[in-house]
Amino acid sequence: MAGILAVENITYRYHDSIPALVNVSLTIEEGERYAVIGANGCGKSTLLRIMSGLLNPDQGSVTFQGREVSEKSLKDGNFLRFFRAGVGCLFQDSDVQLFCPTVFDELIFGPLQLGISRGESKDRVEEVMKMLGLEGLRDRPPYMLSGGEKKRVALGSVLTMNPQVLLLDEPANGLDPRTQCFLTELIFELSQAGKTILISTHDLALVSEFQPTVAVLSEEHCVEKIGSTEEILQDEDLLLKVNLIHEHMHFHGKNAHTHRHSHYAYHRHPDTEK
Repeated sequence: MAGILAVENITYRYHDSIPALVNVSLTIEEGERYAVIGANGCGKSTLLRIMSGLLNPDQGSVTFQGREVSEKSLKDGNFLRFFRAGVGCLFQDSDVQLFCPTVFDELIFGPLQLGISRGESKDRVEEVMKMLGLEGLRDRPPYMLSGGEKKRVALGSVLTMNPQVLLLDEPANGLDPRTQCFLTELIFELSQAGKTILISTHDLALVSEFQPTVAVLSEEHCVEKIGSTEEILQDEDLLLKVNLIHEHMHFHGKNAHTHRHSHYAYHRHPDTEK
């Protein structure tokens, strides 16, 4: 394995019997945009939890900057701080991620845990609040926020730690169009600034906008194919096989016609044309 973050031959089962991932291998290079796509239940969230050190695989290995990430290595305090400072994860459900009494406390918690001084931590919080438009929510309890506000606070709690790698689990899921657009543009800007970003999603419109390297997970919980955005999105047989598009039949008089529907707008961000 090479790359800044990689998994090799990862297998994971829930309750020792229910497969979630089967022999999955991925390598993400520094500064790369990467997406793991697949239908609900294919193992995307489980994979990100393993890559962020929150779950231990039954088989296989995870490495960050060439160093193994394991239950044993994460018990070493120095390595744990090194890994947590380098890899940040945004959960699909923001309520799972937010636990502090106020937005400010939520944003400052991470850097303080990394041993960063309170003065520098406060500076980071102010910068991230401005970036995410959270200044007016500073003293609000997270549980009183809207879904979009919670998502921005959860992302902010990751960004204040300034990790090299961002793992984003369904970042636009369940958000209103304005918040989706805001987060999509922000993620793209973070990528342009040099962050390594991996998103998990079943949203092909987001993939089309983000233009990442794409790994496709099948409903059998294994990697079906890895390729460029264009290569993957143009492979309708593949997308149909993994249940990311569907087809149905229309009758026009006595004639039957089968149509495939992907329900996404395939367009590129202007900067991806460069």
